[in-house]
Amino acid sequence: MSNKMDYIFGSKRIVLQGIFDSATYDYLKEKKVKEVFVLEGRPNLEPGRISSRELLKRNIKPIIIADNMSGFLFYKDLVKEVWISCEIVNKYGALCYVGATILGVLGKKHRIKVNLFFNERKLKLIGNYRDVKYFLGKRVAPEGVKGYVPMAEWMLKSYFDEIYY
Repeated sequence: MSNKMDYIFGSKRIVLQGIFDSATYDYLKEKKVKEVFVLEGRPNLEPGRISSRELLKRNIKPIIIADNMSGFLFYKDLVKEVWISCEIVNKYGALCYVGATILGVLGKKHRIKVNLFFNERKLKLIGNYRDVKYFLGKRVAPEGVKGYVPMAEWMLKSYFDEIYY
């Protein structure tokens, strides 16, 4: 193995971002995927919880990572593909969970395929400001700090390769 990260994680993996329909998790099982990186999904952590639960049901091992750790995975050449859930798609792009565009930029830079998977689940566009000012019930931002909590973003078509419906 070429480096310590290879020893810890082994070969390259798919990175999952967002919440997917059950058919997408089934597709991973059909492809005989054994382990995937799962972004935690801040600020409410819902994507990481749901994806991890669905993967475990299918005997796929989730390796949960902090959202801002994805760049490190690309840097260490640990990413095989990126799968992002999306809700609305048109010729200009797609509505995805916040953080999708950075994965698209990283994919383009590192020549890694970025696939979108359509999900009929309705995204909440703006979250609760408490979601970023508190973590596990403990305040992490000083009094007087405002919170800005977009939960979704528009990802331009130039940053993804394929869309699966």
